[in-house]
Amino acid sequence: MGDFGRVLTAMITPFKEDGSVNYDVAAELAAHLANNGTDTLVVCGTTGESPTLSWEEEYQLFVEVLQAVAGKAKVIAGCGSNSTKEAIAATQKAAKIGVHGSLQVVPYYNKPPQAGLYQHFQAVAQACPDLPVLLYNIPGRTGQNISSETVARLAEINNIVGIKEASGNLDQASEIRRLTPQEFQIYAGDDSLTLPLLAIGAKGVVSVASHLVGNQLQQMIQAFSVGKIQVATEIHLQLFPLFKALFLTTNPIPVKKALKLQGWEVGSTRPPLCEADPEVSHKLEVVLKELSLI
Repeated sequence: MGDFGRVLTAMITPFKEDGSVNYDVAAELAAHLANNGTDTLVVCGTTGESPTLSWEEEYQLFVEVLQAVAGKAKVIAGCGSNSTKEAIAATQKAAKIGVHGSLQVVPYYNKPPQAGLYQHFQAVAQACPDLPVLLYNIPGRTGQNISSETVARLAEINNIVGIKEASGNLDQASEIRRLTPQEFQIYAGDDSLTLPLLAIGAKGVVSVASHLVGNQLQQMIQAFSVGKIQVATEIHLQLFPLFKALFLTTNPIPVKKALKLQGWEVGSTRPPLCEADPEVSHKLEVVLKELSLI
């Protein structure tokens, strides 16, 4: 259940000048990504600015992206919430729309203990038993880390199929790999850690950089998988400045700037996020030119 491939793109949400969602550009971008290295699109996650989207906007994005990539890529819907009831309702709605999986972030702000985290994810998974669930651990944003032991317990639930591990903690990722069955999929949540995590058994990455270099990420992971470690390392090191440049300020501000430099009409970020400042914009532009991306 739930084979999402190697390169999952945490897709941005395009906006019009008036701040409304640009569904046409979203569909166009989704199709482009599906043709350039992306196996699965993760829609309405952190990079998709989910905190400032309404549920109705999210549901419409799921519909538009599904139609745009039909037969070419899968779609995972960001349905997480710090309210279990709300997460269940959103996941059930997304399942009816026809998505291939749901991304469930660790509940933020209210900081439940490990028992509460287990019960939350268990309830969401059991509410839609035929829909694969990808856990999402990003303590830098949520204020709470889900422990390796809790992940291992959750991995016993049939439709909890993997985790986007964005703690930046390689020890934690190693412990998750040690404690979970091999079919439980671990995805890097940071582009810069994809190659190191592959070495401890990760399957791939939920990527921001794949908006720009999806094919190269596929090449890196494929090279590693067939034992061409030096080739994989060379690709990683070539792309490393881009990985870092995309986080010079809060994601997704830099990647939206990069896409605009490529000619995509993705608009700005919604407040309280803002435009990239001139220094960030300049540094990003230098890296993009060095990699011949603009």
